[in-house]
Amino acid sequence: MKLIVTALCAAGASAFAPSSRNVKSTSLNAINWAPDESKFAYGLPGNLDPVPEFDPLGFAAEADLSTMLKYREAETMHGRVAMLAAIGMLVTEEPIEYHPLFEAYNKDIGPAIRHLDEVRATSPFFFEVLGLIIGSLELQRALAGFKAPGENDKFQDLKDGYFPGDVGFDPLGLKPDDADEFFEMSTKELQHGRVAMLGIAGMVAQELVNGKEIFVNLGLATDRFDPSSVPVQF
Repeated sequence: MKLIVTALCAAGASAFAPSSRNVKSTSLNAINWAPDESKFAYGLPGNLDPVPEFDPLGFAAEADLSTMLKYREAETMHGRVAMLAAIGMLVTEEPIEYHPLFEAYNKDIGPAIRHLDEVRATSPFFFEVLGLIIGSLELQRALAGFKAPGENDKFQDLKDGYFPGDVGFDPLGLKPDDADEFFEMSTKELQHGRVAMLGIAGMVAQELVNGKEIFVNLGLATDRFDPSSVPVQF
């Protein structure tokens, strides 16, 4: 299930260092933010001690404002996906093993990396439905944040009034109205997303190594999984 929830959020990379080139004098109306070329990453949220201005590979060293905003948009969206994926991976495995789609009480379908094997075998049409849902969500995000073809200066330009990641989805009303509070919350989200991206990559790698669930690897859960019980073998 965690893979399904993960896919529903979709969207890549990380953004760090600033540049003094091609700075636009626009402001982002979402929180009355204006880029500052004298600050790290044009003053965008995400710069935090104890490792401020962290850009070891220099991905954005020569980036203009437009590119920096796209980097931050991608990082924010990937972080959100990774946070959902990390939670879902742990919740759907032993010992919690909560599965909205599966009867976990009578069959352990094993590590999270194998769950879509079961879906493929029992409900193959689900992938077509999933593709339509993902496409719909991505279309909404594109309409909210990106300039239409013909109106943009370069491919995937963000709208002038769009703040990276602010797609208008806030069902619990958590988004602060105060700019400082918004920046603090945005920084927290970015930091948690960065940790989650590393975490989910590590968990998937571990399960690929020995095919065992995370808590089983830690010795905190019993291994009930029979690899021969799933339809796809590897």
